[in-house]
Amino acid sequence: MRRLPPLNAIRVFEAAARNESFAAAAEELFITASAVSHQIKTLEQFLGLVLFRRNKRKVELTPIGHQYLVSVKHALDEIEVATQRITTSAGNDVVTISVAPNFLTRWLMPRMSRFQEKYPDVELQISASTGLIDFNKSAVDMAVYFGHGDWHDIEVHFLRNVFQVPVCSPVLMSGSRPLIQPADLRRHTLIHVSKRLYEWPEWLQLAGVEYTGFSRGLQLSSSQLATAAAQEGLGVALADSTLTSREIEQGKLVVPFDLMMDTHKSFYLVYQKNRLLTYGMQAFKDWVIEEMLDGSVIKENSMVSQSNN
Repeated sequence: MRRLPPLNAIRVFEAAARNESFAAAAEELFITASAVSHQIKTLEQFLGLVLFRRNKRKVELTPIGHQYLVSVKHALDEIEVATQRITTSAGNDVVTISVAPNFLTRWLMPRMSRFQEKYPDVELQISASTGLIDFNKSAVDMAVYFGHGDWHDIEVHFLRNVFQVPVCSPVLMSGSRPLIQPADLRRHTLIHVSKRLYEWPEWLQLAGVEYTGFSRGLQLSSSQLATAAAQEGLGVALADSTLTSREIEQGKLVVPFDLMMDTHKSFYLVYQKNRLLTYGMQAFKDWVIEEMLDGSVIKENSMVSQSNN
């Protein structure tokens, strides 16, 4: 018969040690701080050892506590991996995915039918979010992030670099103030994303046009709104060449100048570190990488072709 400590106390100990706080562990485990303290005391009595030094503002592991944590964490990791493995073999084909709203509406949703045709046995549950996911606490399986790829403690898979081009309604191209060269933008409203006001000055510098603030401008809170405003003829926006490819192909947006600006940021598929992928997760990973790679050259060539028409 195994001589094991109270397993619930082990779980509480690992959370308290990892968070370096009884209060944070209580919040994570949805119990009270006093319950955490009681479980730790029970474990210490079972072991006959002191695992934490209690201070007024925080708790610290004793040297023996640090040693015990290494073994406990390894054991819990093994249980987690075994659980994921058996879940995978049972055919868990529901995948919960979190993506940015602009990526969801402009790239993923128009392509969803292709995924469903290829993987009819996989159900995707998709939510829109701009924040980072704590995969240890969230029910989200995978997410699409936009950035530099420097997130820690998660698995990160590159999808595609992001380039920006100016986009506008076809009406502006044939109006009284046609866009023939980049300097003509001085006579038009520039649509800015409020958190990225540096983008237009950088693009204009790349185009050799001095930026003096211009007399006309419009600020919106997201790329999705900025692109929608451009489509409505309210001005010229900078947009990601991938996410707007559908509107460009349909003639709802045009690219007046095919000068593409490298944002030095990319899209990445991310999920929990060391997680064993289910069949559905592996299917989505393979599909989104393939779609990004196969579609990028075709859509960029189409964009350039239409901008020259």
